Amino acid sequence: MSEFSFPKIDLHLHLDGSFRMKTLWELATQKRITMPTNTLSEYKEYIRRCSHAKSVNEYLKMFDHPLKVMQDEASLIRITKELIEDLAKQNLRYAEIRFAPQLHTQQGLSQTKAVEAVLEGRKQALFLYPGIQIGIITCMMSLGPISVNKEANLETIELCQKYLGKGVVALDLAGAEGIVALSDFRSFFIKAKELGIPCTCHAGDSEPVQSIQDAIDFGVQRIGHGHHLIDNLKLCQTTKEKHILLEICPTSNVQCQTVPSYQKHPVKKLYDLGVPVSINTDNMTLAGVTLEDEYRHCINEMGFRKKDIIQMNLYAIQSAFISDYEKQEIIQELKQALKEAEIC
Repeated sequence: MSEFSFPKIDLHLHLDGSFRMKTLWELATQKRITMPTNTLSEYKEYIRRCSHAKSVNEYLKMFDHPLKVMQDEASLIRITKELIEDLAKQNLRYAEIRFAPQLHTQQGLSQTKAVEAVLEGRKQALFLYPGIQIGIITCMMSLGPISVNKEANLETIELCQKYLGKGVVALDLAGAEGIVALSDFRSFFIKAKELGIPCTCHAGDSEPVQSIQDAIDFGVQRIGHGHHLIDNLKLCQTTKEKHILLEICPTSNVQCQTVPSYQKHPVKKLYDLGVPVSINTDNMTLAGVTLEDEYRHCINEMGFRKKDIIQMNLYAIQSAFISDYEKQEIIQELKQALKEAEIC
């Protein structure tokens, strides 16, 4: 039995970085897609090497081949369904899976069909595994100046609103960092707010703390990564007061070298300051971790105790993009687990 028997929550999980390698290889072979290696075992080793990147933008290159495979409805349905199945078997109770519909249109698939395929994969998985709840987050993309993909991002916002409450739960902005200022994307978040769409936003990972201030100014409820918040204690207090959750992904941060090591990751300092933080996997396959692996890093290398892990899961579910009614049971179970952990 796992030492982490309490409800587990993953709020920051990318679909195109969290696939079964065997499935990806099989689909690539069927589609005659050229892969960077000759065998599946070599591809696994290739991913392990590439995961230790020099930067976030270097890390993003690993997504090229998975995305080439995920360009049709059948592949998106299968990969989504399998990911949820894997999460259920890892005993997660709630997860939010994010993906960028515009990245799946390279071979003629529309953003609408991409969203519908992911939702169909979700539907099929939840029929088989009713014990887990899953929300889908649609991602806008930062690919350079906003003019590069402005129309695609606007379409993503519209689709998010269209399918909100039908499996889609929120909007995100992901992609390359540092090419343009995050503040350039303000108009997209204003539009999302007008449409009543909850938002998270990648910020403060490889970019400085100003990007977190920009995201907060957008009105987001959560920050993807955000560990550079530690560089501004006043903003830490603001984040705490506004109950803005940081979606921390320790292994991804170490691999992308946005922090020097697990031991020097600032998340424990942020947690001790009372900033709401959660622990997530980011890209289960590309990072080579499960959520429990991340918990072990937290305990063995980052100064956390088991009760802290439970508290961070409580922060996570309280900030999840679902209704209070849907959260209620998990919140009560985590509160009970926290009481029991404090007694031990």
